[in-house]
Amino acid sequence: MATPTHHQNSTNLTKKKKTLKNPEANFLFELNSCSKSKDLKAAISLYESAISSETRLNQHHFNTLLYLCSTFATDPDSGDLALQYGFRVFDHMVALNIQPNEASVTSIARLSVAKGDGDYAFEMVKKLGDYQVTPRLRTYEPALFCFCQKLEAEKAYEVEEDINKMGLILEEPQIAALLKLSADTGRRERVYNYLHKLRRSVKWVSEETGKVLEDWFCCKASEVGSEGAKYDVGLVKEAILRNGGGWHGLGWIGEGKWVVRKGNVEPNGRCCCCGEQLDCVDIDDEETEKFALSVAGLAMEREVKANFREFQDWLEKNANYEAIVDGANIGLYQQNFAEGGFSLLQLDAVIKEMYTRSGNKWPLVILHNKRVRALLENPSSRKLVEEWMVNGVLYTTPHGSNDDWYWLYAAVKLRCLLVTNDEMRDHIFELLGSSFFLKWKERHQVRYTFLKGALKLVMPPKYSIVIQESGKGSWHVPIVCDRDEEASRTWLCITRPGACEDGDKTCEIVNVPCCKSAISEAGNPEILSSENRNHENSDDKTTSITGKRKERSP
Repeated sequence: MATPTHHQNSTNLTKKKKTLKNPEANFLFELNSCSKSKDLKAAISLYESAISSETRLNQHHFNTLLYLCSTFATDPDSGDLALQYGFRVFDHMVALNIQPNEASVTSIARLSVAKGDGDYAFEMVKKLGDYQVTPRLRTYEPALFCFCQKLEAEKAYEVEEDINKMGLILEEPQIAALLKLSADTGRRERVYNYLHKLRRSVKWVSEETGKVLEDWFCCKASEVGSEGAKYDVGLVKEAILRNGGGWHGLGWIGEGKWVVRKGNVEPNGRCCCCGEQLDCVDIDDEETEKFALSVAGLAMEREVKANFREFQDWLEKNANYEAIVDGANIGLYQQNFAEGGFSLLQLDAVIKEMYTRSGNKWPLVILHNKRVRALLENPSSRKLVEEWMVNGVLYTTPHGSNDDWYWLYAAVKLRCLLVTNDEMRDHIFELLGSSFFLKWKERHQVRYTFLKGALKLVMPPKYSIVIQESGKGSWHVPIVCDRDEEASRTWLCITRPGACEDGDKTCEIVNVPCCKSAISEAGNPEILSSENRNHENSDDKTTSITGKRKERSP
């Protein structure tokens, strides 16, 4: 058997000496092990030993101890020990003039709330400014949730105000807590505002948030409307159009009990519970204008300014198009084979289909002048291209230009449909960096396929899966689902009796004016009320294709 050499013995002794001479590193290693294994008692024992041996402690040591204590703060068996040592560790940290950071304050805030002291938790968050440290949303959560649970409304709203000042964005758990607080304390206008914050923040809500909404709409306090009952129908309709559809934001409409049902939405966007048609929600007027200006600004940085300005002027005088067509994208679709080139037949099929769908209105095709010149020089395609030009179908972009800027700007500026399979993920679209870009695409982009030469258009969805507020005052709230089948998604349908046009009928479930007329039985709606609280796209060518904001066919 080999024996260790002198060099090996020397190396081992050196390592051992280094380990013994670095008790701080040893302490941190063992402390991290306790944190991973969630062993609070072992961590406290290590801490006591470190103090006895006068081990030099740093911010990371203290933060690890604080985190472990805050984790056990509400544990039935270890909670008292966690609270005792948590505050002791923090006081020790401050006494050593070690500056707390965001993680330190988040842990001490959680410890404070565990013993019911939301005021101290919020006070600690506000002190972060003294340390020039920026709080995060999680730093505010303990105080916010504590005040909400204790129904201390003004304090909770003060925390929210501070969150807003810091430029942080509330997420579903915080909004749901504030909404429940407002509901429990009967603050109807606050509930309304938080409903809209929820609408802006999430596409659908959790089952827990859905229960909060059910409780509110089934309680007595929700029955009294504000000035909503007096709103002019035209004013409400105008607000919905201005906002892009799906909400008006003018306040509660109507008075009386709400009828709360659980059901589904048909593929065409019709609610199975009340029969109301849901909207395909667009970006609002202000966002649209900013979007168009942003596209134009970027285009003129990269294009010849005179060329793009000429296009803008032309578009102002020719603003009646309801669809823009990305000519190159369609003409080159599936043409990567030996005889492939530019398919005029594919482009013509799209043009004619959009013409038919829009009630005999020609779309605008954006195509590079080099491509148009080649088509005109070809006798087999010249006649068709000339027909397009006569009908005002073509706009040819100049030499050296990028077609993408032109068709995108036209679609945004004219608020109409855009026929392209381009996913708009290229660097030029990344420059826009707007959160509403995806919403705009969903509402305006028309995709296409050619199966054995036959064109199939994939139109924008009939409705958006988002919280919606109708002009009649009703609400539709989608609940999160794990399944891929959208038809199986549960929606909360929240209406007032008589909110529909069929107000002379009565529901079979309860004796109130009916909110459903000729409704599909597939939704199997379940009614929820204060008396019953224990619960737990086709290519229809008759539908208007326009992406512009005006009355849509049902």
